[in-house]
Amino acid sequence: MPSADRALTLFAGNACPELAVSIADFLGHPLGALELTQFSDGEVRCQLQENVRGTDVFIIDSACEPVNRSVMELLIMIDAARRSSAARITAVMPYFGYARQDKKDEPRVPITAKLVADLLVTAGADRVLAMDLHAGQIQGFFNIPVDHLFAAPVALRHFESMELDNIVMVAPDAGAVERARAIAKRLNASLAIIDKRRPRANKAVAMNVVGDVEGCTAILYDDMIDTAGTLTQGAQALKENGASAVYAFATHPVLSGAAVRRIEESSIDKVIVTNTIPLNEQAAGCSDIVVLSVAELLGEAIRNIHEETSVSSLFI
Repeated sequence: MPSADRALTLFAGNACPELAVSIADFLGHPLGALELTQFSDGEVRCQLQENVRGTDVFIIDSACEPVNRSVMELLIMIDAARRSSAARITAVMPYFGYARQDKKDEPRVPITAKLVADLLVTAGADRVLAMDLHAGQIQGFFNIPVDHLFAAPVALRHFESMELDNIVMVAPDAGAVERARAIAKRLNASLAIIDKRRPRANKAVAMNVVGDVEGCTAILYDDMIDTAGTLTQGAQALKENGASAVYAFATHPVLSGAAVRRIEESSIDKVIVTNTIPLNEQAAGCSDIVVLSVAELLGEAIRNIHEETSVSSLFI
C-alpha cells in the first residue's frame, strides 16, 4: 500500500518538544500519545499509547543534550513502533548527534557517526530525515534512504529581510566552504575563508582571512556552534581585516561550555540560529542570539515523504 494511503502518525521525544509541536501544528496533525519515562536508575522506558499498526510513523527527536539519553530515547521509540507493526518508520533528526566523528582521523578512534547510523537501522528505522549534517557523506553510512535538508532557505529569507549591503559570506573553516558558497551565490555576495588550526577537539585558533572583507558586512556561515571558539576568533580576525560588521549563522545551537559568554564578549553583532536544538537557559536570555524556526521546512518534508512526492524541491 502506498504510504499516502496509510494513516500518518507523529511522535516526539523529550529533546526538542517545542519544535515537534510546531511541526505538528503546521501539518495540522496532533502528536501521538506516548509514555516516555525512566526507572530510578535512569533506564528509559517507552510505551506508545495509540495504535500504529499499518501506519506511516514519523518520530521527531534531536540528538542534543543530554546527548546519550536523547539518542537512546529515539532508538527505543523506533523499536516500540517496529514491534507495534508500524508499516514504515522515519526517524526525524533535526540535529544528528555524533556527526563530527565521521572519520578515522587519528589512531585507535571510532567512527561514531557510522555507529549511530547502524543503531538507527537496527532499531527499525526505514528512512531518516536530517538537517545540515556536519558532513554530507554521512548519508552514505546508511543502507536506507536519507533525506538531507538544509536550513539555507530559512537563512536566506532572513538575510534578505535584513537588507544588508556589501555582503561577504565567510566560511569559518575549509569544511564550511560549500555551504557558504551556496548562500553567497544566492545573495550575489563574495566569499571569504578563515584559515583555522585546531590543535585538539573543541580547541581552535583562527589564523588568516583568505579573501577581501575590507568595508564589508561579513556573515560567518556554518552548520553548528558548539563552544563558539571558532566563531568568536573568526569574528575577531574579520574585524582586524576591516569588516564593518560581523554576523553569524549556524543551524544547530549546541552552545556548550562558555559559548554564550564568548558570544556576548565578542565583536559579533548578532548570532542567528535555528530551533533544531532548544536553547539552554543562558542562551535563551542572550539578546545577541536570534532564533529562526525550521518547523515549516521539516513539516513540508514530512508531508512530501508521506505523500511520496519530491523532497528535493525543498533543497537549495
